[in-house]
Amino acid sequence: MSLLLSPLPLRGTQIRNRAWVSPMCQYSSVEGMPADWHLVHLGQFATGGAGLVMTEASAVTADGRISPDDAGIWSDAHAELWERVAAFVGSQRAAVGMQLAHAGRKASTYAPWSDRGSVPAGEGGWTAVAPSPVPFDGYAEPRSLSGDELRGVVDAFAAAAERAVGAGFDLVELHAAHGHLLHQFLSPLSNRRDDAYGGSFDNRVRLVLETVDAVRARVPDATPLLARLSATDWVDGGWEADQSVELARLLRAHGVDLVDVSSGGAVAEAQIPVGAGYQVPFARRIRAEAGIATGAVGMITDAKQAEAVIADGSADAVLMARALLRDPHWPLRAAFELGDADAAPWPDQYLRARPTT
Repeated sequence: MSLLLSPLPLRGTQIRNRAWVSPMCQYSSVEGMPADWHLVHLGQFATGGAGLVMTEASAVTADGRISPDDAGIWSDAHAELWERVAAFVGSQRAAVGMQLAHAGRKASTYAPWSDRGSVPAGEGGWTAVAPSPVPFDGYAEPRSLSGDELRGVVDAFAAAAERAVGAGFDLVELHAAHGHLLHQFLSPLSNRRDDAYGGSFDNRVRLVLETVDAVRARVPDATPLLARLSATDWVDGGWEADQSVELARLLRAHGVDLVDVSSGGAVAEAQIPVGAGYQVPFARRIRAEAGIATGAVGMITDAKQAEAVIADGSADAVLMARALLRDPHWPLRAAFELGDADAAPWPDQYLRARPTT
C-alpha cells in the first residue's frame, strides 16, 4: 500500500490521502466574492483525487487582500458564496480547507499578470498596514498597526474561521508565511516595533499565538487547525529555522494540529536555492524536533518523490500547486504509478478512463 495514498486523521477529520492541494491565489474575485472560477478551479482537484483541497489565501478583512481581485471571507455574504464550493468538494469525498490570511504590507497590489507594485487609491487600492512602516521592495510604505487594531486583526481571523466552518469547510489554516502579516510580525526584517509585539522572540510570536488561541476558541474542538510557516527568510538577521522549531512547539501546545512548512517571502532580496524538494528538510526537522505533524511543499512533482517524503518521515502530507495545475488528476495517476490503483478514488463518471495496465 502507498503511504502517500493512505488516510491521515487530524482531530475529528479523516483525510482520504496525503496528496493535498496547496493554496493558490487566483486573482479572480470581485469585492472578495468567490465566483464560478473558484468552483471549477477547486472542484477539479476534488474529482482528481486529492485528499485535501485548500482555498487560496482568503482575506479576513477587506484591507487584508493581496490585490483588489483576491477572495475573502470577512462577511457572511462571502461565506454564503463559499458554501457551494465546500459542498461540491465534499461531495467528491475530499476534505476542504480554507487558508485565512492578511497580506499586511503586501496588500493592495496588482494581479501578477497586469503590473507590479501598489495599486493607488484612484484605481481601487488602499493604504496597507503592517507591524512597522517598512515597505516591501517596490511597494508603498504601509501604516503601522496600533494595539487596538491588532486586537481587531485577531478578532477578524477568529470570525473568519467561524464563518468558514459554518460554510462547510472541514478545517482552517492560518497563513503565517510568505511575508504576509503574521509572518511580518515574526521576522525582524519587517517588525521594528518596541512594544509587546516587537523585539524579543516571545514578543514577535505573540500575535500568531493570540490568533491561534482566538481561532481555536471559535471553532469546534473536532475541527483541525493548520498553520503555514516560512521556516526561514533566507536572509541573515531574519526569521530562521531554529525559531521555526521553537514556534512550532508553541503552536502544538496552543492547539495547532499540523504545520505546513514553506520558506521565504519576507524580503525580495533573499537568495533561495530553489530545486526539487528544496523545502522538505525544514518539514522533516520541525516534525522531528517539535513533535508536530507537518506538510511538505516546494517543487514536489513526481509520484515516487512524494511517496518518499512520507515514507522517510519527512512529513505527514505533501502539498502541491504547479504540478496540479498541469495535471489536476495527479493523485489518480500517482496511484497507478505507485502500484496502488485501488486506493485512487475515481469518480464514477470517469471510471471508463481508468487505466488497467
